[in-house]
Amino acid sequence: MSLVRWLLGRLAAAALVAWVVATVVFFALRAAGGDPSEAILGGAGSQASPEAMARVREEYSLDEPLVVQYLLQLQRTATFQLGDSYARRRPVSELIGDQLAGTLVLAGWSLLLAWLIALTVATVAVLARGRAARRAVGLLRGGEVVASVMPHFWLGAVLIAVFAGGLGWLPATSAGSSPADLMLPAVTLAVPVAGFLGQVMRDGLEEAHQAPFATTARTRGASERSVLWRHSLRHAALPAIALSGWAFGSLLSGAVVVETLFGRPGLGRLLVDATHARDVPVVLGVVLVIALGYVVVMSVADVLERIVDPRLRSRVEAVRTAPTGEVVA
Repeated sequence: MSLVRWLLGRLAAAALVAWVVATVVFFALRAAGGDPSEAILGGAGSQASPEAMARVREEYSLDEPLVVQYLLQLQRTATFQLGDSYARRRPVSELIGDQLAGTLVLAGWSLLLAWLIALTVATVAVLARGRAARRAVGLLRGGEVVASVMPHFWLGAVLIAVFAGGLGWLPATSAGSSPADLMLPAVTLAVPVAGFLGQVMRDGLEEAHQAPFATTARTRGASERSVLWRHSLRHAALPAIALSGWAFGSLLSGAVVVETLFGRPGLGRLLVDATHARDVPVVLGVVLVIALGYVVVMSVADVLERIVDPRLRSRVEAVRTAPTGEVVA
């Protein structure tokens, strides 16, 4: 029953996200002005005849009241009928399918790189000894704060100027999936996320490294590094795993900027092009996929937390089976 409740809760969250996305996209594009039928007929400069405009409005129900159009959009969203792109004359599902893999690869490598950076910084901070080492850790902490608020566009532009324009080591544009093509875009996405993860992981490691179980391990002869890797890290990883769900969603949204900046194909560039063309079905489809992907990733992070720390499962079970009014520690 606990699993059923969990699944129902996630499905309800996904349905709520889909409704919010459909509502926001619909009214935002309507508030931006312009006639969607012009986008269907080739844009504002197409000079379509009034008869053609009238046929398109009738075919796409654009002649209906705004409330009716909104309800029809909700119906299509609920039944996963994304329709065809206004500008590209192809099914939206095919367009998203063609671009989804590139964005997921970029986001996945960026998250892995962010974890490696955060784990390295947190480990160095915990194991640091001596005055010089503590000063270096202080600089790293300041770097975490700076990294966490660094805009993707500015960071990407700096990396292009240094490593592509100045040193010539890496390409300025990256349409492929080779390590060289992915390096600059992945670093651009990973650095701000690594700033957040590093702060959370470092605080968790420092707290866990001073906990009673760590002291007990030391009295049994375990070295500091053994205590860190075998005991402290598992406890410190829980908050970072929970944050990784949010981080992956942030990486998907950040891909809009990074893919445009580096000229990479993906959902980000598809969304930007569709927004400029007022291609409502594509905009809705891309935003819906990103939002639902965030729900899925958060669910996976929730499962990973329980795998890493079985106490979470036993605590949930204890709360479920405890008599009414009894407080479970």
